[in-house]
Amino acid sequence: MTRWDDGRMDRDELLEVLSPAGLRLLDELPPYESQTDVVRLVGDLRRAGHAPGTVAAVLSQAKLRRKAMGKFGPFAERMLFTEAGLEQATRLRVAALHAGRFRDAGVTSVADLGCGIGADALALASLDLEVHAVERDEVTAAIAAYNLMPWPNATVSQGDALAHPLSPGQGVYLDPARRTAGTRNTTRVADPADWSPSLVDAFAFGAERPTGVKLGPGVDRDLLPEGAEWQWVSVDGEVVEAGVWFGALARDGIRRSALALRDGAAAELTGAADAEDEAVIGLGRYLYEPDGAVIRARLIGDLARSLGAGMLAERIAYLSADELRPTPFAQAFEVLEELPFQEKAIAKALSARGIGRLEIKKRGADVDPARLRTALKPKGPEEGTLIITRVGGRHRALLARRASAQ
Repeated sequence: MTRWDDGRMDRDELLEVLSPAGLRLLDELPPYESQTDVVRLVGDLRRAGHAPGTVAAVLSQAKLRRKAMGKFGPFAERMLFTEAGLEQATRLRVAALHAGRFRDAGVTSVADLGCGIGADALALASLDLEVHAVERDEVTAAIAAYNLMPWPNATVSQGDALAHPLSPGQGVYLDPARRTAGTRNTTRVADPADWSPSLVDAFAFGAERPTGVKLGPGVDRDLLPEGAEWQWVSVDGEVVEAGVWFGALARDGIRRSALALRDGAAAELTGAADAEDEAVIGLGRYLYEPDGAVIRARLIGDLARSLGAGMLAERIAYLSADELRPTPFAQAFEVLEELPFQEKAIAKALSARGIGRLEIKKRGADVDPARLRTALKPKGPEEGTLIITRVGGRHRALLARRASAQ
């Protein structure tokens, strides 16, 4: 029996949602917040004569639409989803940047091979590019077709991405499925050879035509081809993907890129190769925590040089400087006190400063922040940041506060 809140969808549920009654009911659902609201809403819909299957399917879709607002904004209100498809879908803002690469490279037709629910295909179509989207899973392909209905320049077909015929000059975009097939109870697939398509097959397109491949941000860098451009993207401080770009989609002279999207603005740090780290220096007045995209792109050294900073310790992604400079690529902290990594010493310093709202960060230290917070028992009206890391070769506790350059 289908539960309204299981976040899944099979063929029968899809048919319920896509029926005229299902779509009308989905668009007319009143807002709800709590489980009590849902129970009441289910009762109201059943008393109004709606079939149990339709109610379950529509409420499941409504839940996914709400969850999708973070990735798709108001577009989510007219889209359909599966749980697995939503999890792997590209955020619409990032998908727009992908589409812009193809447009700026002069590519007018793109095959989105393994399109999922159609997020990237939607962005491509909105730039008036001709889009041919292919998806292996029947339910997911049907959802992509629904999501792309407003764009006559986009088509969706169900089938094997590797068997889809390509026209001369056509670009390719791939987001290899890194979860088991289907929309129910999917699990992550660790081996790139078992992704769909496999990483080798995905990269093979890049040898022949303009190609973009979206991967998880933690992809093993040893698997990435040196001739391509590698770009890591963060959104509001969270690294969301690694993109590998081939042919005309790879920019001249750029092989490493960190793109930081925050508060509606975009900033990019690029390089021709991994950047050499700066030397380790003593602890300065300010500490910088580089954006995760900068760390994964290995451009920490370039960032350090732009800030007049040095490394706090070898192979630790913290930078130190005596001068505070504005940057979109790092969070800055003013160091208030350097302490030995001893709970009693830290607790005493927190008490002396009246710090009760405590943010705990760590790098290069085996620390459980939750256990440490319990042990320290911070109390008081002030707020601060405790950074557990190595300074030079020693483990230290840095009491700091967030800083911002004007």
